[in-house]
Amino acid sequence: MRKERISDYTVLVSQASKSELVVLTYEIILEDLTDAAEYLKKGEAEAYQKEILHAQKFLHELMASLDYSVGLSYSLMSLYVYVNQELTAARLKKEEGRLSEAKRILSALYESFQAVSKEDESGPVMQNTQQVYAGLTYGKNSLNEVNLNDIGRGFKA
Repeated sequence: MRKERISDYTVLVSQASKSELVVLTYEIILEDLTDAAEYLKKGEAEAYQKEILHAQKFLHELMASLDYSVGLSYSLMSLYVYVNQELTAARLKKEEGRLSEAKRILSALYESFQAVSKEDESGPVMQNTQQVYAGLTYGKNSLNEVNLNDIGRGFKA
């Protein structure tokens, strides 16, 4: 993942609900796989491996967060295991077809979870975080984020 995107995701995670966190996890995985495909085309094997491993870490987070009291979790786990196998094969054999297959499956799941997250009104998971407001500054068409400090922010005893 590119370094400039890390701070973007940090802000998004701090404001996300439970279902939005799942959607963000999918976005990170899909971005990693897109970057991996670019590195494969450029012949940068080390960066390619790194991106796939990063995507697999987030895929493992999705696997670990499944709630098995819901029957759908078993089907999702089967898909995640298959995608993980495809990513492992893509990493070891440097096959773009397997990478594309994993991305295709995850893209379909991403769209489904995105639709579900639009109906989630539970609010942010993280409490007592800074509010982030975005707006136009005096620069030419530039968009900057502003953190407003809250005196009550931080650990509460």
